[in-house]
Amino acid sequence: MEDRRRRVYGRRLGHRLRPGRQVLLERALPALRIDLPEDTQARIDLNGLFPAPVSDRWLEIGFGAGEHLAHQVRANPAVGFIGCEPFVQGVAGLLRHLEDDGTVDRVRIFPDDARLLLDRLPDACIGRLFVLFSDPWPKKRHHKRRLIDAETLAAFARILKDGAEFRWASDDSGYVEWTLEHVAGNAAFALAERISGDWPSRRADWPETRYEQKARAAGRAPVFLRYVRSRR
Repeated sequence: MEDRRRRVYGRRLGHRLRPGRQVLLERALPALRIDLPEDTQARIDLNGLFPAPVSDRWLEIGFGAGEHLAHQVRANPAVGFIGCEPFVQGVAGLLRHLEDDGTVDRVRIFPDDARLLLDRLPDACIGRLFVLFSDPWPKKRHHKRRLIDAETLAAFARILKDGAEFRWASDDSGYVEWTLEHVAGNAAFALAERISGDWPSRRADWPETRYEQKARAAGRAPVFLRYVRSRR
């Protein structure tokens, strides 16, 4: 039987990286990459993940080209960040942002299926979680590939601290309905803002990304949701 939790759907590699990006990837990624413990039952020790103490740890799953993650790193200098992205071009893009900003030390990268990392993170270790414009897999036969499902939400609930924020965005109306329904089925999460009529707007500390720009240019209105992890 196929192990869905070990399968990355879609591309890992697009066009050939420019020579400078390839050199950057080979030079910088090994020091920032998170490797899973050989013991399949062991959890990652986050205490030594960053070279200097951090006040909190935030996680972004599917950071794309890295614009949002890089912005959050700049805006929150006391926080350590973990980014998950299997697409090589996206990892190289984030590395360029980090090197330009001088913020490399506060970011660690897992360049694989995020669900593999979720299984190995300690309980209540993440203060904020971002899942922004993940692939909606709009065809019904592909819905099983969507990141948001009961199993993944249970993992989110386990790793998030009490009161932690889960931010989600999509421009696909079917995926919005799917996510609202699935998250509503998990008692660990409550909407941070009541939905009555209009959708909540994107917060000022939530920068626009190229994916949002593409959606608006195509006439699709993005939806931004914020959830809070309830107390255990």
